[in-house]
Amino acid sequence: MPSDYLFLSGAILLVAFLYASVGHAGASGYIAVMTLFGLAPAAIKPAALLLNILVASLAAWQFWRAGHFSWELCWPFVITSVPCAFLGGYMHLPVGLFKIFLGIILLFSAARFLYHAGEEQEPHAPERPVAFTVGAGLGFVSGVTGVGGGIFLTPVMIFMRWARTKTASAISAFFILANSISGLLGNIAATREIPSFALPLALAAVLGGTAGSYFGSRRFSPIIIKRLLAVVLTVAGIKMLVP
Repeated sequence: MPSDYLFLSGAILLVAFLYASVGHAGASGYIAVMTLFGLAPAAIKPAALLLNILVASLAAWQFWRAGHFSWELCWPFVITSVPCAFLGGYMHLPVGLFKIFLGIILLFSAARFLYHAGEEQEPHAPERPVAFTVGAGLGFVSGVTGVGGGIFLTPVMIFMRWARTKTASAISAFFILANSISGLLGNIAATREIPSFALPLALAAVLGGTAGSYFGSRRFSPIIIKRLLAVVLTVAGIKMLVP
């Protein structure tokens, strides 16, 4: 129904704004919204990845333009994550218990950001083998679950003090973009189709992503971003726990 598309598009726009403001693309939120509107489960994953690619592109561009991106810190995570995301997108695994575990981790991370936003601390880059391993693991999780992986990478980078908040957001945006493309290609290789209903939702995602990434990269303080990130992680965690 046209009214359903209107409400769905509005929800997609809000999700894109919220997630893009912290350098994310919104896949977990899109999955939750599309599930609530009763869309076919098999079509939700590629649709979420497609919207992810659009919003992550905008977020990566805005955070890069604002001077927060570090390629030297980013590439070790990306280079191993991309092939693993393709593998995860191609495979269809029973992920029930796996998602419960991830949901608990996300909610715990959200609680930490709510109560310990604090001041920025001096970061230190991880050792290359550590970054390669983390990238590979998060890439596979990204492909299997249909999210971009940044929902996990950002809290890891901030909690481990590998990057400042906005740098972590910038790197996560690029990480999400790379893994969403890889995961979508893996999914298309397995299903040979992209759901047509995702295309009309693209405009809403682009509008929300443009506004959110602008405010996140240029207007919001690191503390505000951490608070918003807590909201994002809570939404994602609940989605993982509640099918």
